[in-house]
Amino acid sequence: MLQALQILLKVTLVIFMVGNLLDMGLRLRLRAAMAGLRDRRFVALSLLWGFVLLPAFALLLTRIIPMGSPYAIGFILLAMTPCAPFLPPMVDRAHGDVGYTAAFMLLCLVVTVVYMPFAVPVLVKGFTANALTIAKPLLLFLLVPLAVGMFIQHRSEASASRLHPIVKKVTGLDTLLMLLLCVVVYGKEFLELVGSYAIGVQILFFSVATVAPYLLGFGLPPGQKSVLSLGMATRNLGAAFAPLFSAHDVDQRAVVMVAFGVLMQAGFSFAAATWFGRMAGGAQAGSNSAAEPVGEREGVLARKGGIDG
Repeated sequence: MLQALQILLKVTLVIFMVGNLLDMGLRLRLRAAMAGLRDRRFVALSLLWGFVLLPAFALLLTRIIPMGSPYAIGFILLAMTPCAPFLPPMVDRAHGDVGYTAAFMLLCLVVTVVYMPFAVPVLVKGFTANALTIAKPLLLFLLVPLAVGMFIQHRSEASASRLHPIVKKVTGLDTLLMLLLCVVVYGKEFLELVGSYAIGVQILFFSVATVAPYLLGFGLPPGQKSVLSLGMATRNLGAAFAPLFSAHDVDQRAVVMVAFGVLMQAGFSFAAATWFGRMAGGAQAGSNSAAEPVGEREGVLARKGGIDG
């Protein structure tokens, strides 16, 4: 019975990954994303925090805080995969720069697919999968659905608009089922995290990942800082899970460590988005202020955003 539930959990995870990235592609405004990607400061800080500083911080934590090797493997994988698919509603709640959200999501996704196959064997001690094994699920379940969605959106916005509610509803139901299965399959293992330092390590990591990019987002306006901060506070769980599910003989504690990140990122991102929204001083004022840099420099209608609602 347990084995059947584990298989079902993997199926729901695949649907979660494919559905979210297809949904993103159907709503992604490539022109708005490219406008944000031409902002060198924003791109540089996104790459620095997402793929250098925070993975290095996570690696340091595994060296100085005693916790089991499987937990460390899951934790580092979690630290290497910034930006969850649900970033847009968090940025909207924070009254951040919606135009830059598309740029950030596209940048993180592409870099994650290229970065992980080479970085995981180097950074994750005890993980034996090679680069090709890691790359296959990332390409198949992340990049391909995104490309398909973008192709449909480019060829026919009407078709994309019709498909989007269906994909969103199916993915939403699948997400609820996936979370329920996580509790059923790994509920006992979640309790075992208590006393293992694993929970404390995640709290420390998500605290730094949420606060530091905002405080040290040198030269960025508040609307872009909130995108950067919320992007780092959220994790692409599909990308973190993919290497674990593609490798053989993976200790389930590594999977549990990644699964626990669901609770961490939900709590931290929601709290940060609420706080940023209050600082923005109101939804309409914050949205207009955050959209102006993109609209003025690039001629993009940032109020509609790089990702349609």
